[in-house]
Amino acid sequence: MSGVGKSLTVRRCLTFATGLVECLCFAGAVFGWASLVFVLKTEGYFSSLCVNTTVNATQVLDCSGQDEQFSLVFTIASFMNNFLTLPNGFLFDRFGTTVARLFGTFLYTMGSLMVALSTAAMSNLLFPAISLLAVGGILFLITNMQVGNLFGARRSTIITLYNGAFDSSSALFLVIKLLHEAGVSLRASFLFLSACSAFHLLRTFFLMPRQNIPYPLPDDFTYGITCGKSKSLSSEQTTAYGNVQKTREKALTDDPLKHEKSFRECLTSRLFVLHLLWLSVMQLRHYLFIGTLNPMLQRLTGGEPSLVSRYINAFAITQLCGVLCAPWNGLIFDRHKGKPRAAGESEQEADLRASVLSLFLTALQCVLFSVCAATPLLPLQYLTFILQVLNRSFLYGGNAAFLSVAFPSCHFGKLYGLVMALSAVFSVLQYPFFALVNGPLGGDPLYVNVGLTLLSLFAFIHPLSVFLHCRGLASQRAVSASS
Repeated sequence: MSGVGKSLTVRRCLTFATGLVECLCFAGAVFGWASLVFVLKTEGYFSSLCVNTTVNATQVLDCSGQDEQFSLVFTIASFMNNFLTLPNGFLFDRFGTTVARLFGTFLYTMGSLMVALSTAAMSNLLFPAISLLAVGGILFLITNMQVGNLFGARRSTIITLYNGAFDSSSALFLVIKLLHEAGVSLRASFLFLSACSAFHLLRTFFLMPRQNIPYPLPDDFTYGITCGKSKSLSSEQTTAYGNVQKTREKALTDDPLKHEKSFRECLTSRLFVLHLLWLSVMQLRHYLFIGTLNPMLQRLTGGEPSLVSRYINAFAITQLCGVLCAPWNGLIFDRHKGKPRAAGESEQEADLRASVLSLFLTALQCVLFSVCAATPLLPLQYLTFILQVLNRSFLYGGNAAFLSVAFPSCHFGKLYGLVMALSAVFSVLQYPFFALVNGPLGGDPLYVNVGLTLLSLFAFIHPLSVFLHCRGLASQRAVSASS
């Protein structure tokens, strides 16, 4: 291997490793909300909403109003995290990696500074702060997923690994909670987070491309700043990559059976609509669980702070396993690779057929997780935490993987952004559900939990539909072969 080749290999490995650190330590921190809420309550955020009430002739402190505000902060942040994926994807496609990452770094730094400068008297500052952390974090994930294109055959593994790291980064708020218990102030922790913007900037300019990383990857593709100059695709590389794309387009044109669907056809297809339903119902269940975990544990432990802290720590620690669980789903998707396909079956059809098991297992995990979460038994919540992180890893990795195999790659960015944005609208229902529990249901979440568990059953429609779709394609091939 030449000196230039070794340099490229080292640079790509550094890009992968630092991208994994970025996703693992920063990108999805907002989903460790339950750990941060524990600290914020200790600091007295929204404590003015706690009121003295009389229950059975005993004075008790009712903090349901405080819990509702914390739930609203997370609802808005999780909505922004998903809904803004569409414009963020457009920003990334239109203006390239550098612009998208600089914007994400700015948002993340501003969010960190806002939390650092907030006080109990300025609790409302949490609303924009947590939302900025969420949107900045998702931009880190969006710009890092293209790193998989640098590694060819390992592309899917790296993409799912980054998604798993995104899930595991929710443990960041556990670290902040443990530091707070050790005497480190909330302000100091978030000032350190804002200072980490230097790491993001260094990656942006030295280990990431100015535009995007193409797939398939041209030979000797270079990127980043070297000796004061920014390297990108040379004219020869651009021509070579263009020739590959033209050859692919010509092959599709010559074979009408492989004609790619338009974006509108993808959008109105049954597969897309049912996939949106599949994602939305399970994502709503996860968001409501995360947003209401703290008050649920308060109720199950009788308000014992040490027990609540122990279970919140257990939940946050299990989130670290997301980076280990995510690749399992990729193995399910890729289990047919290298095996002979049925006569006349295309690679895309084989991929789609392989996705059925993944979609079904994800729906099954969600139902089991929802049943455990709805059971008011404290020790059972350890199993709930395990099922939650396993299902969440399968859910988001499976979402990206299914869109990549079911629809033309030229529409992936738009479809991924759109499905996340539309599912975000559905996830806003978590706040009225929380208000329903705290209001008319008198704090008893049983009916809402049962309703969400039944709603999760709709997720099974999608794998059944994909299975029937694959059966239909096989029947068409059989008819064509016989004629």
